[in-house]
Amino acid sequence: MKRILFVLLLLLANLGGARADSPRPNVLWLIAEDFGQHLGCYGTKEVRTPNLDGLAARGVRYTRMFTTAPVCSASRSAFNTGMYQTTIHAQEHRTAANDKRPLPEGVKVLPEWLRESGYFTANVVELPVEVGFRGTGKTDWNFVGPERAFDSAKWSDLKAHQPFYAQVNFQATHRKYHAPKLADPAKVEIPPYYPDHPVVRKDWARYLDSASELDRKVGLVLKQLAADGLADNTIVVFFGDNGQSHVRGKQFCYDSGLLVPLIVYWPEKLKPAGDYKAGAVSDRLLEAIDLPAQTLAWAGVEKPAAMQGRVFLGSKAQGAREIVFGARDRCDETVLRFRTARDARYRYIRNFTPGKPLLLANAYKERQYPVWNLLKELDAEGKLTEPSQRFLTAAALPEEELYDTQADRYETVNLVGSEKAEDRAALERLRGEVVTWIREVGDEAVTP
Repeated sequence: MKRILFVLLLLLANLGGARADSPRPNVLWLIAEDFGQHLGCYGTKEVRTPNLDGLAARGVRYTRMFTTAPVCSASRSAFNTGMYQTTIHAQEHRTAANDKRPLPEGVKVLPEWLRESGYFTANVVELPVEVGFRGTGKTDWNFVGPERAFDSAKWSDLKAHQPFYAQVNFQATHRKYHAPKLADPAKVEIPPYYPDHPVVRKDWARYLDSASELDRKVGLVLKQLAADGLADNTIVVFFGDNGQSHVRGKQFCYDSGLLVPLIVYWPEKLKPAGDYKAGAVSDRLLEAIDLPAQTLAWAGVEKPAAMQGRVFLGSKAQGAREIVFGARDRCDETVLRFRTARDARYRYIRNFTPGKPLLLANAYKERQYPVWNLLKELDAEGKLTEPSQRFLTAAALPEEELYDTQADRYETVNLVGSEKAEDRAALERLRGEVVTWIREVGDEAVTP
């Protein structure tokens, strides 16, 4: 009995993110599909996101949060384990059931680690009737998962089983879009590499409408959290599973495919040590694989030795990242293979399948993305101009790309070949970082 009490006291004293005099917190992940930083609090116009903007105003909003893959199954395989998908052989989208491998020794999905420490875990599908929708329950892992990854799929189980770790997955921003029409297509800001065409504007407006619908649903979940008396002991984490659902977004290793929103909110009694003011904005470089490590720290659980993610808040925080990495491999039937490194300013992309176009045949995008087909039609008619011709319909992607994301937000000027000393230095540095990263993470998939 004394030993049990000692272990419990030890866990309470080792929260690594919440204050040591608090009970172990609940942690709720709210995960949006295929979603970039297109919220009002990130400066996007023609979108209505009062609930997430309010969450950011009470918590911390991160501006440099990147997934390690620009597509859901590979990205989710990574951020549910805290491991690069290329390390655990989960980089292909999607891996056929017969080809999936077990996770390497010492690697588990996050809910397994938390269950072992006394947490109840849930991937919520069934929400209260008054909420009015269901979670997707999406896992989409490219590996052989445990027989019982989560304890429950019901929100109603959470109140009686604390502390808990729960996910709610939202489909709204994944195509096909199903949301009331609110945004004015004439007023939306479209990236300059897309033609200013009615189809493009309408499609972008529908995407922003889906973000507004996502926000509405998040608001209902937060309202239910409060109604159940859980809000005062629950840390809330909102983020996207990969970048925006647009032609040059999802499936590609630009910021548009890897940069996602991250908002972290904790109640007053759970605030970590340090000056974390409500409404703070952080430009710290983060990878989505850092979220499992941080969640374990909140729970008072030591990060497993093999886990590649880093704790970034609280007394257990590790050194800040200077570079974040990403990878894209086969997506559906389409074989393109990229590795990328991004620091606070530059993005470098290495293409291991040069000679192929960005619009390489992909049945999913041809069905779901109207702009994908529009680009080909305009190009065939001679109506497509720069930079769309150079970046979207060119016959072949270059072997290397380098972008100054501070001067060139939309990554339209490839600086490979630049005569500027700082550009040349960035190219050499990040090229070397990719080579080193490939070796260090055991990436076996740089060639088909």
